[in-house]
Amino acid sequence: MADAPATAPETAAAATPAPAAIKKGSLVRVNRQVYANSLEARASDTVAPDYIFEGPAEVLLIKGDYAQLRFRRPVPDVWLRCSQLEAMPA
Repeated sequence: MADAPATAPETAAAATPAPAAIKKGSLVRVNRQVYANSLEARASDTVAPDYIFEGPAEVLLIKGDYAQLRFRRPVPDVWLRCSQLEAMPA
């Protein structure tokens, strides 16, 4: 009958990181290795400030693949890809 290969959706889901743990209000920090090789890092200063890697930052809003972050410092909010973020350890 309709025997479609079931591997196509599974591989697509495995290829994209699941930001399920990251939602509005979550406390996160930036993954240094992922950020270092990103478009956002190449478009910014050559040395990123340490506080983005130490965290915590609160997720204010998520739109598509990006999250708006607010750090607990007197700095502007930033938009970064959800794939560059990791949840703060409990």
